[in-house]
This record gives sequence, structure tokens and C-alpha cells, in this order.
Amino acid sequence: MAGATIIIFGAAVRPDGAPSTALRRRVEAAARFGEGLADTPFYIPTGAVGRHGPAEAEVMAALLRALGVPAERIIEERTGTDTLSSVRACAAILRARGHRGPVVAASHAYHLPRCRLLLRMAGWPARGVASEGPASARWSRRWYWRLREVPAVPYDAALMLWHGLTTPRRQGPHPDPP
Repeated sequence: MAGATIIIFGAAVRPDGAPSTALRRRVEAAARFGEGLADTPFYIPTGAVGRHGPAEAEVMAALLRALGVPAERIIEERTGTDTLSSVRACAAILRARGHRGPVVAASHAYHLPRCRLLLRMAGWPARGVASEGPASARWSRRWYWRLREVPAVPYDAALMLWHGLTTPRRQGPHPDPP
């Protein structure tokens, strides 16, 4: 899988600026996957400043560097405020770089179907890498996030489709889908 790019979808940053457990687990899953590749992949951590700063992408980039990922292999995407905006921003980064290799989405298992669908709709067939362990110790939070995906998948897909139909087509290796 030469030339891969791993997109790490954001999660909360704690009030003290430390990564949440969910954020840390997503980064660790991405780094573990990347270590198994023949060529060092590029990593795109996504996420703007949420409820607490710094930006999710910045916190993830620091974690990646601490795990031994060279800084020149990390491209921070600090504008994404949700899954859809992160996918759209990452698709633009990939197009601008002329990326032609595989794309891998790193997140929790409950979130990966939406990430992969939106990346595919943006023209980037992606596989997924799930983080280990639950996103929260509380079962009520875990079920909230799982159930939230039920309306989020068709909602984001409809928005992605609308965007694709109302924006001029871009030239590049992966044009916007019709």
C-alpha cells in the first residue's frame, strides 16, 4: 500500500488541552496501521478548535510526533468542525497534492461507515481503521454516539450530494462525483 494517506477524524480536546481518550485512541490506531505499511504514509489529522483549545488537529499532530511519525509526514487540517467539513477539506488537500494512492480513514468503528461513505462520495475510495476500545467508559455515551450516526449518515450524504451537484467540477485525479 505505497503512498497511502491516513485521515484521522477528530474528537474532543479536554479543558487542559490534553487529548480525550477517544482522540488518543484514534491517533494510536492510525499510527499502528501506518507502521505496518512498506512506505511511511502521510497523516492528515482533522479538526478545528472545539469547546476547548487547541485545535484537535494540532493535538493529534503532537501525538503522532510523540509516536515517532516524522513531522514532514503530517498535514494538519484545522478547519473541519464536523465529519462532512473535514472530508471536504481533506479531499481538497488530496487533490492539491495530486494524491493518487490509497486513503485510509481512522476513527471509532461506529463512525467509520460515515467517514468512508463521504470520502467515497468525494472521489476517494477509502478503507477504515478502527480505534481499539470504546470511545467512552459510559455505555449511555457510547450508545448516544452510535445512534447519532443513524440520522447523520443520510443527512451528511445528502449535503455531500447537494454540494457535488451545485459546485463546479474540479479537475484532478478524482473529480467530484456527479
